[in-house]
Amino acid sequence: MIIFRYLSRELLSVTTAVCIVLLMVLISGRFVKYLANAMSGNMDPEVIFAVIGYRIPGFLELTLPLAFFLAVLLTFGRLYVENEMSILKACGFSERKLLSYTLVVATFLSFIVGFLSLYVTPVGIKKAEAIFSVQEQKSELDRLSEKTFYSLRGGKGVTWVNSISENRQLDNVFMSATIEATETSEGSLVLVIADSGRQTKARDTDERYLTLEKGYRVEGIPGNYDYQITYFDEFGTRLAPPEELSEDTATDAMTTRDLMNSSEVEHRIALQWRFSIPIMMLIVTLLAVPLSRIDPRSGRFARILPAVLLYFVYLVSLNTLRGAIEAGSLPIGITLMPVHLIFLLIALILIFSQKILCNLRRLKASFPQSGAS
Repeated sequence: MIIFRYLSRELLSVTTAVCIVLLMVLISGRFVKYLANAMSGNMDPEVIFAVIGYRIPGFLELTLPLAFFLAVLLTFGRLYVENEMSILKACGFSERKLLSYTLVVATFLSFIVGFLSLYVTPVGIKKAEAIFSVQEQKSELDRLSEKTFYSLRGGKGVTWVNSISENRQLDNVFMSATIEATETSEGSLVLVIADSGRQTKARDTDERYLTLEKGYRVEGIPGNYDYQITYFDEFGTRLAPPEELSEDTATDAMTTRDLMNSSEVEHRIALQWRFSIPIMMLIVTLLAVPLSRIDPRSGRFARILPAVLLYFVYLVSLNTLRGAIEAGSLPIGITLMPVHLIFLLIALILIFSQKILCNLRRLKASFPQSGAS
């Protein structure tokens, strides 16, 4: 029991440390992406941390198996390097018992991963998608602030308003935009100044327009004297359509119960994927224990690279098979289970490799003895 507590503490502490590092990498990447959307005016900066918070369960679901896989390699590698494993074996602590202790911890973590995959992650994705949906419905005018220059989408112009009323009525509007040069015309600058403005929507389509009232429009080439001034009582310009912010399909936001009640191929594969993550946790544990066997003189990091490559081959194989089934390249009856069985077989071969080699040596050594007799 003392050894079990010792191994559990070591494995869980290393798993936590590695998981935090992997989470920081994923979160920082998404934060940069969301920040770029906020800087371009596609989403409000206030919702960035809310979206990241809802996506953390999905990140954790993917990082926990890899973190525990690395934790087993690093922890057992240290035991081999510092000869603690030799002492344990000399005291009658077999590798089979070591594997059973490790599987107990892996089973506990697989339940956590399964809970995240089946229940928590879909809820988080659904709430994040709701935030994205609200942001996509906002136009450029909804993000304007009083007495602040706002860059138009595409970076080809700016807008400035003196004040905004409660019903989003704009007062003293200034707009500046550039028209790119073509083969038949030179590039020009357009300035529009109006007393007021409001957002309107087309009757038959979802297109939105900025309608300006009582102002003038100036168009010309900077440095030239031939420019055109147009006075207007009402002037309309089409607003840029909202950009799509959603990152996940509607299937990812569906509850597990809804996926179970569905007969669509995409939903059935998505359900299998959610069950595959906790299964993967157990199988990579079976892979990690034999892969952690190292020569004390080679160092604890000797097999990290090939082990990580094997892990990613496992993950990529699952993703590839899932994509092929969803695309219709494979029959509908095919599941993700063959990939799990292949890597389970590899794990069993690695676990019993020493015993298999020992039996082969004994068998080889027995042939000369039988011939001499």
